[in-house]
Formats: sequence, C-alpha cells, structure tokens
Amino acid sequence: MKHGREIMEPKRFDLTLLRLTEQIIEDYSHCEELCLIGIQPRGTILLKEILARLQNSNFKTKVFEGHLDITFYRDDFRRREKILAPQSNKMDFLIEGREVLLVDDVLYTGRTIQAALSALQHYGRPSTIKLLTLIDRRFNRHLPIQCDYTGMEVDTVDHAYVRVYWKLGDSENRVVLYDSKEIDND
Repeated sequence: MKHGREIMEPKRFDLTLLRLTEQIIEDYSHCEELCLIGIQPRGTILLKEILARLQNSNFKTKVFEGHLDITFYRDDFRRREKILAPQSNKMDFLIEGREVLLVDDVLYTGRTIQAALSALQHYGRPSTIKLLTLIDRRFNRHLPIQCDYTGMEVDTVDHAYVRVYWKLGDSENRVVLYDSKEIDND
C-alpha cells in the first residue's frame, strides 16, 4: 500500500501550472514561433496542460507542439530488466533556428534530459533550448542540467520517489513523495 506525503495539493498544483504558463507568456510573447516539446510519456501530459492554458490566454506566438520519445537515446536502455515500450513521436516540424522549450514532469538525475537533447538533434539546430519541469529534485543530479522554469523544488534523499498524479488518468492533479519501499514504480 502506498502512503507517501502529499507535497503539492490540487489547488497549489493548479496555481503552479498557471504561474508556469504566465512565465512562458512573459518570456516568449516577443517571439514569432515557439516549439513546445514534451518528453514522452509524462512530459506530454504537462505540455497539454500548459497548451490548454496558453490557448485560453492572449498568447499570440505561433506554437509548434511536439511529443518526443527518448527510449533508445537513454544511456541505460540496454540495462533494464523489463522490455521497453517506446512511445510514438509527434514531431512534424523542424526546430532549426527556433526557440525550443523542453517539458518534463520531474527532473531528477538529468539523464532523461540528456537523452532528449540527443534525440532533438535529428530535428535541427535550435536557436535556444530551455527546460521546464513541474518538479525539480535538486539533489542527486548526475549531469550538469538545470531547469529554466520550475514549478517546485524538492530536496529529497536517494531512496525517495516523487510521483506526479494527473486528473487525466488519476483522480486529481497532485504530487506525492514516497519512500522507495512504498512504490512499485508503475
């Protein structure tokens, strides 16, 4: 049974999404185009939440929506015990010379972001790439990667696990911190 500790309740979750969206509007309103790219699978959920909020605002910048699968770019993909099931890419545009905002739910070791940066090379050379995550687990980073936009910073120990629950597939938007013994890593 999973007990965990809720570190972001639904009301704060929604306020955090609103703040992240407002930061995007503030920083990218001067651009003609912006590539918002979610890392499959959970980064794309966050991406869709942000896109819905952008569409309800007065954001005039043209947005290209991308869903990026990084399965075979991970440095540990041959070390996993279970069979990997890649997600589909939805990248029907090039990022050459464009502003890119890479989106994921949790930043932990940085290896997922490294894999995403490698995968993005197939779509051109952007003018900039910035990173947005809902949760930044500041400790235990393996690579020198940091967020440009963060919903919440969480200081946790190695054996902790942060899980983002989305009302899309779960009961409501919230974030829970578990001890690794409590979670089955579904």
